[in-house]
Amino acid sequence: MAEENQVNLGSDPSLLLVDDDEIFVNRLARAMERRGFVPKVTLSVADALAAVKSAPAAYAVVDLRLEDGSGLDVVEALREARADARIIVLTGYGAIATAVAAVKMGATDYLSKPADANDIVSALLQTGETLPPPPENPMSADRVKWEHIQRVYEQCDRNVSETARRLHMHRRTLQRILAKRSPR
Repeated sequence: MAEENQVNLGSDPSLLLVDDDEIFVNRLARAMERRGFVPKVTLSVADALAAVKSAPAAYAVVDLRLEDGSGLDVVEALREARADARIIVLTGYGAIATAVAAVKMGATDYLSKPADANDIVSALLQTGETLPPPPENPMSADRVKWEHIQRVYEQCDRNVSETARRLHMHRRTLQRILAKRSPR
């Protein structure tokens, strides 16, 4: 495939992949290797922190929610160990607010799951302040609304009454929205 040609990664193509979904992360590692990266796969925060300590990678793709903790710990450790590292955070359901926090902590960007290898490479190699091209499958308006509600809910320390007050909606309406799964 033409899309999988190697890209210009500079002098250090090292890539740390951190995700507890073993099938996904191994598939991603193979795809990234075809693009010229030298991936190291870790399945936990503890393993990732050990990898950062022994050899901080130039690039990283970190899942936010891992079984043994938060990917934010990995972002922070890698940023301290290597200021020039390019770090992409992958987020799942309702984690956009946390992803924004990750960017503030030093991540280069964040992507919503599921993200394919081309999206990840594009985000890792994005330079300058120009906006990246629009995504092929952007979030629906319902999903954007749901993400906003989740963000305010998290910022209010998961207090339904306070969240409802700030969003100018009835508490029971908010509870029904929060009880549903996220829209696609």
